[in-house]
Amino acid sequence: MSDRQTSDEGARKNTPSDYRVIEEPIFWRRSRSVELTPTPPPDKPEPVRRPAKVARQLALAHHLQAAIERGLVADQAALARKLGLTRARVTQLFDLLMLGADLQEQVLALEAVDGAEPMAERTLREVAHAGTWAEQRAALEKLMAARVDETKRF
Repeated sequence: MSDRQTSDEGARKNTPSDYRVIEEPIFWRRSRSVELTPTPPPDKPEPVRRPAKVARQLALAHHLQAAIERGLVADQAALARKLGLTRARVTQLFDLLMLGADLQEQVLALEAVDGAEPMAERTLREVAHAGTWAEQRAALEKLMAARVDETKRF
């Protein structure tokens, strides 16, 4: 093959007849490789909302307290044996009941969106141990303000 033949082949690869003008809209889709497709990508699904874990645990604490009050279970130790939990874990759940009534309402209204929990139970227990209800409110407001500042950073 001569040099002239190879240069002719190279010139033929980039001729204007090899290019195509696309007039319909093209969507760029990322998977393992980048694809250009004529169909738009599917809409993002609605976020999945469910009660937050701390809200469910507070509701469980109320349910367990009611069982003790009705006489279905003698005390927290019997409750722990019956549920297969440690007495310390039952105490942790009951610590959530020390929150002020208005704070409990706020906690019960919390939602987890797409699996992102609004707060941890441990953090909420720290608020419950803050002291008076006024001190608890101040601790929760401080916690919520810190969370808002964290989300603004990103």
